[in-house]
Amino acid sequence: MTATVAVVGAGAAGAAAAYALRDEPVDVTVFEKSGGLCGRAATRRRGDCTYEYGANYLTSDDERVTELVTEALPTDGLVDVTEPVWTFDAAGEISEGDRGDGHKWTYEDGITQLAKRLFAATDATVHRNTRVATLASADGGWTVEDAVEQSSTSPRSSSSREDADVTDHGHFDAALLTPPAPQSADLLGQARWDHVDCRRLRESIASVPYRAVVSAVLHYDFELDLPYYALVNADRDHDVGWVGREECKPGHVPDGEALLLVQMAPDWSAERFHDPEDEVVADAAEATAALLSDDRLADPDWTDYQGWRYALPDEGVSDDAIEMAADHDLFLAGDWVAGEARLHAAIRNGLETGERIAEAL
Repeated sequence: MTATVAVVGAGAAGAAAAYALRDEPVDVTVFEKSGGLCGRAATRRRGDCTYEYGANYLTSDDERVTELVTEALPTDGLVDVTEPVWTFDAAGEISEGDRGDGHKWTYEDGITQLAKRLFAATDATVHRNTRVATLASADGGWTVEDAVEQSSTSPRSSSSREDADVTDHGHFDAALLTPPAPQSADLLGQARWDHVDCRRLRESIASVPYRAVVSAVLHYDFELDLPYYALVNADRDHDVGWVGREECKPGHVPDGEALLLVQMAPDWSAERFHDPEDEVVADAAEATAALLSDDRLADPDWTDYQGWRYALPDEGVSDDAIEMAADHDLFLAGDWVAGEARLHAAIRNGLETGERIAEAL
């Protein structure tokens, strides 16, 4: 008998969980509120430029994830950033030395290829532009209702309510939550689930602390002659947290151009999160120019912006919460479950959670 699983979120963890279930007698349906895949491992394009504005690359820190990317999934277009990551301190003093000699992988078409290739290896149904509005506990599983954005091409269910914005997707034997912890907690707060564990679980998930990050993308019509791919603030006491050079990624930026991804420090990002985007980007460019001692960088010829309210979890959710959820056919996955704000950790956790779902069903 085929079981059914609803996955909320098509980020790295959700894609990895679907991949782990690919050979099981399980029908997987994924609900993604945005139009893209891979969550905070996100890619945009402008003109001839391709750039990551969230997670910058995938490291080789996990043996299982490395095998997945380099052997199990297609490797066409997989590229490795070979230039090092250097550091700087609160005073802006730049020093050699990076996070190690491991790989820094992305794809010529962008890091979102990771989720696309994971899903392509499955029979999962993925509904984009589809926000899960309500989960309801049912005997032996969950029902799912969504709110579909106008741009969605997801088919309508015959069981839709008179309100055309709500679709009832019916019953699933299990549900998997992968959005950041605060959003997963909010979803549980709106769930139709009359059980004492609902409140306890929501409180546990909501307690996971997060840091916000503002990303500014700065483009220049000239090259930069620098000996490193990126700079990271080692003491976490500078307004800038990270500066990455997208032109170091093969296939991302045309010759003769430079494209910087600047991620501001969490305290700075939280303070400026609601300020006008153009002002935030201008100040990020000024800070970058000062850090790199290059006045030209204060005046990019085009820019982009992204505010990540829930960028970096500082801790993981408790094991008790994970077990409590599983007792109700509800599963959790993501970097906030793994307790490590790294892309490889989200993938590994998604794979392991998918296997756990298979065992439970």
